[in-house]
Amino acid sequence: MHTNHQPIVAPTSGLPFTKASACGNDFLMVEGAHASGDLGALSRRLCDRHRGVGADGVEWLFPDPEADVSARLFNRDGSEAELSGNGTRCVAAEICSRQNKTQVVVRTAAGLKTCRLAGRHGSTFEFEVDMGQPEVGGQLSIETIGVPAVGTRISMGNPHFVIFAENFQDDWQKQAARIGAHPQFPQGTNVEYVVLRGANEIEIRLFERGVGETESSGTGSCASAVAAIASARVASPVTVIAPGGSQTVRWENQVYLRGPATLICRGQFFV
Repeated sequence: MHTNHQPIVAPTSGLPFTKASACGNDFLMVEGAHASGDLGALSRRLCDRHRGVGADGVEWLFPDPEADVSARLFNRDGSEAELSGNGTRCVAAEICSRQNKTQVVVRTAAGLKTCRLAGRHGSTFEFEVDMGQPEVGGQLSIETIGVPAVGTRISMGNPHFVIFAENFQDDWQKQAARIGAHPQFPQGTNVEYVVLRGANEIEIRLFERGVGETESSGTGSCASAVAAIASARVASPVTVIAPGGSQTVRWENQVYLRGPATLICRGQFFV
């Protein structure tokens, strides 16, 4: 029987990756040695949810003489960020799965982060991460289409603007996008909306620089908890509830973040 179908030829230039998720905040881990050229452009392709693998960001992994691994984080839009608390846990989960470690030190652009394994169930790893000392700034009022948004600047090694609210407005994403692009933040900022739920509990919504709305954020959870503790709204430790799940933040000089990271799959991206 005659057919016009051409033989299928498998692509030969595959880029190995691991995909992981921390409370719905998903990342790809790729060895930097496997890539060359513009990591930002390649990260955009990898993160595309329709034409790529799909993720909020890519953690590019490199050897490091003083740490278990060095990680460069690129957001979904191809911009490079200082760090991600959730992404760092995903990196630690990947290293633990390879080397059976109970502690992983990850170098980020915001310094060394130590991830201590608190438990494991299958492909899900629970870590407590030393996130370092926060910087608590003053309150700031940002005009957004005539409606001022009053929030607190927090740095966790990356910038955050934390807004306390009675409830989550239906169109909060539009305001958050305008805040993130405001001239007050020339490098952009992550935006968190916080609703108090108890003496040791808050609920948050997140709009991340270079990504948009996310289901969770490690540094966003830390910044929100720090802002709430610093203003005496809650006491440490704080349970932080996000759409993708809950994490625990305690602030004892250093900030410590505890939460899960789940390895989802491994594969190859045909470049």
